[in-house]
Amino acid sequence: MGFGVFIHRADSVYEDDPARQYQFPAMYLSRATKFIGDWIIYYEPTKVRRSKGYYAVAKVEKIVADPKAQGMYVALIEPGSYLEFASPVPFVVEDGVTETGLLNDAGRNSGRAQAAVRPLSPHDFSRILYRGLVEMDTLLPRVGVALDNDIAAPEFGEDTQVPFEAERQRVEGLTSRLVRDRVFRRLILRAYDERCCVTGLKLINGGGRAEVEAAHIRPVEANGPDRVQNGLALSGTVHWMFDRGLITFSDQHDIMVSRHVNDRDSVDALINRTGRLIAPSDERNWPHPVFLAWHRENRFKV
Repeated sequence: MGFGVFIHRADSVYEDDPARQYQFPAMYLSRATKFIGDWIIYYEPTKVRRSKGYYAVAKVEKIVADPKAQGMYVALIEPGSYLEFASPVPFVVEDGVTETGLLNDAGRNSGRAQAAVRPLSPHDFSRILYRGLVEMDTLLPRVGVALDNDIAAPEFGEDTQVPFEAERQRVEGLTSRLVRDRVFRRLILRAYDERCCVTGLKLINGGGRAEVEAAHIRPVEANGPDRVQNGLALSGTVHWMFDRGLITFSDQHDIMVSRHVNDRDSVDALINRTGRLIAPSDERNWPHPVFLAWHRENRFKV
């Protein structure tokens, strides 16, 4: 087993869905096989406009031949393991390239940077993970400390040389629902500018904490992934209504209200004057139609 990098771009010609699967040609099979049962980091190339850089972590469950494409294989992602970074990590940071394993003996970028599937050293994995989840790093456990106990600060930071087994043990903390919910909240609140996408209100309490909540469109218990496109920023009351199918959204972001609502005037008063979801400024963070459709079909009370 070992850590790795999967290059993925939003306009990929491959049959990719980062939270579920990653398709690649046979030339990378022997390399990718080493990642089975371990963690990879997704990277979007710098040549992509508004590249996200290193933007998510996921665990490879298994690799199978693609029955629909000869000579192609699919890395299946372990359900519930995909997690987008609260802070995407650029390819180049203040002290040089983030992925130091790409450098040759002369300290320059090697041809390895072009490989869509490549190994990642424990040091570089820790370095990227630290930067991507830096605000949440205190949630990750010390090696050998279970998350069921009090959450402790990590024993190492970005540039600490971390043994492979120690880093792999530590990163298993990413499967904790506590960690994932807090990272997801950070993702959603940042994408929506801490504003409820239905009411339009941006309420901050006396402690400087946003009152808005991060809601999964397709819930975790229904295999909904922890990705920004599967999330909405909702005030407490609206979140309650959304989870109970009393409101939902069309693919065009129109706010739909169930006929089962018993106080329609009050609900209408909650909705912002446009009658539409207030989407993130970055279209890449807009709720995905697949998740919106799931909510309409499985939760919304017509």
